[in-house]
Amino acid sequence: MAAAVTAAVSFPSSKSTSLPSRTSIISPDRITLKKAPFYRDASAVGARVVSVRAQVTTEAPAKVEKVSKKDEEGVVVNKFKPKNPYTGRCLLNTKITGDDAPGETWHMVFSTEGEVPYREGQSIGVIADGEDKNGKPHKLRLYSIASSAIGDFGDSKTVSLCVKRLVYTNDKGELVKGVCSNFLCDLKPGAEVKITGPVGKEMLMPKDPNATIVMLATGTGIAPFRSFLWKMFFEKHEDYEFNGLAWLFLGVPTSSSLLYKEEFEKMKEKAPENFRLDFAVSREQTNEKGEKMYIQTRMAQYAEELWQLLQKDNTYVYMCGLKGMEKGIDDIMVSLAARDGIDWIDYKKKLKKAEQWNVEVY
Repeated sequence: MAAAVTAAVSFPSSKSTSLPSRTSIISPDRITLKKAPFYRDASAVGARVVSVRAQVTTEAPAKVEKVSKKDEEGVVVNKFKPKNPYTGRCLLNTKITGDDAPGETWHMVFSTEGEVPYREGQSIGVIADGEDKNGKPHKLRLYSIASSAIGDFGDSKTVSLCVKRLVYTNDKGELVKGVCSNFLCDLKPGAEVKITGPVGKEMLMPKDPNATIVMLATGTGIAPFRSFLWKMFFEKHEDYEFNGLAWLFLGVPTSSSLLYKEEFEKMKEKAPENFRLDFAVSREQTNEKGEKMYIQTRMAQYAEELWQLLQKDNTYVYMCGLKGMEKGIDDIMVSLAARDGIDWIDYKKKLKKAEQWNVEVY
């Protein structure tokens, strides 16, 4: 039996060479994805809708057992390597941060024709065109996949990324541009892109549809969680129906930097009992003490509840983004655990061993 999934994605038109500033879900109740020809019209006014249609074939329901996700059957790793990458094409590339955001972040979709099978939580490598200063091909850069296993078009033939353009001034006052991030953010529809992987098993989502999944993201660290949440709330599978609790904390500097905000709000409307959403906007929000609202500051407001959840064997924590946030979360939990006679660092080691504490930071 096939499970039908339906969605339409709306992209505001833009007069610039970049595609529009937001990606939003129009009708996530059903997901019907019909791939349409991609085009850009600089003179268009209002929003365009790219709709896509697909049938998703899934296995019959099976009893959920707590087995290691790293031993899960069918998880493909390293199918394509740097010496023999897969060549896909850019189907879509759109800026998803506001013009006044501190930096640009882009959402892009590449064709794979089903040749790069991946799971939610994995990553792919990208090799930028050109050569380095030594005349050798650029080294690959890894990016967390931002789409569910069936992709944004629902046909299992695409993969999506969420990439921030890296531009900074070095100690000599020179402007430095990240090679791969700028290559990706500048891609035009139809351009080729060399892909390796997929890789990684650390961030694979749990199979238990009744689990509590706490997701902590800063900036483009949102990518794997978008893939989780699309599967949970925007798709219908015969062998997976999410009935647990998904709780997302997303930290960004400004409200114009909030990524996929409209999508997440649609999910919240669709499943208010199963999805909790908390933003931490550090340059615009403060707590009751007047402190900047970083992700750990927001989590501290729910510290007691989070500690109770962490003592359950079906709670899974996933963290992706800037390295510094893990220490901030440790600081919150140390005193709460100590109150119950528990050493937090030792307890966290047990959570990691049970695959309930999963971290991918940079």
